[in-house]
Amino acid sequence: MIKNNSPVKPFLKWAGGKRQLLAEIKKNLPDNIDSLTYFEPFLGAGAVFFDLQPKKAVINDFNGQLILTYNVIKDNIDELAALLNKYQKKNDENNFYKIRNIDREPEKFNKLSNIEKAARLIFLNKTCFNGLYRVNSQGFFNVPYGKYKNPAICEEIILRRISSYLNTSKINILNCDFENAVSTADKMSFVYFDPPYHSPDKTNFTGYQANGFDETGQERLYNVFNKLTNQGVKCLLSNSDTDFIRKLYKRKIFKIISVQAKRAINSNSAGRGNVNEVLIKNWQD
Repeated sequence: MIKNNSPVKPFLKWAGGKRQLLAEIKKNLPDNIDSLTYFEPFLGAGAVFFDLQPKKAVINDFNGQLILTYNVIKDNIDELAALLNKYQKKNDENNFYKIRNIDREPEKFNKLSNIEKAARLIFLNKTCFNGLYRVNSQGFFNVPYGKYKNPAICEEIILRRISSYLNTSKINILNCDFENAVSTADKMSFVYFDPPYHSPDKTNFTGYQANGFDETGQERLYNVFNKLTNQGVKCLLSNSDTDFIRKLYKRKIFKIISVQAKRAINSNSAGRGNVNEVLIKNWQD
């Protein structure tokens, strides 16, 4: 098992985050994971990635602002920390909506530097309601102010540890479609898929991108998972425990493992609390 060199954890709160399922996920990793290149095409907040801290990895997310932020943490940590510390001293509702609504003015938003865009994303994540990242159909961030008394807007120690890790390991950071992100995976790779979860009643949170991730996306993901399986690439996938997902991954070689997670973010209160999920692995122990 990969061992951490220093404590590193996600710098964002992210719907569907895997911190509480880390123990179950780690029980179902390949025995030789230390010798494999780690791929995570739906990175999000990166709970599994940061816990494992692989020395060689390909990480990806379709959310361009998120990946921009990872790159800024890697390349411009001093400037980012300085700006976040300024935000820490000016956290109020008026300033929140002023910063949030910048994306309604494309010319103004496009004039922001990458450092300013990264600081904006972190600031909004730390101060918006429930730490939720959500955009509307136009791609505008639309979560209201959270009214927290003293949110940790600049967790500088964590950000600097992440920056150090990204700069001392062979980490390829991508912003593309998940299929393209795993196109170079081979028998010396391990792929962890954590897509937006299947939601037959559409209560699961899927608002990271304006175009969402529907059952057609789930089927395309299955085809990629199946293709990698046929190529001898070891893969592990997380998803909702639904009939659709179980039928989709019904190949005998796939092992479906039931797990239970506690979810706090959902558009429907019935989808919060303890929720049944599955881990699906494509190799036999």
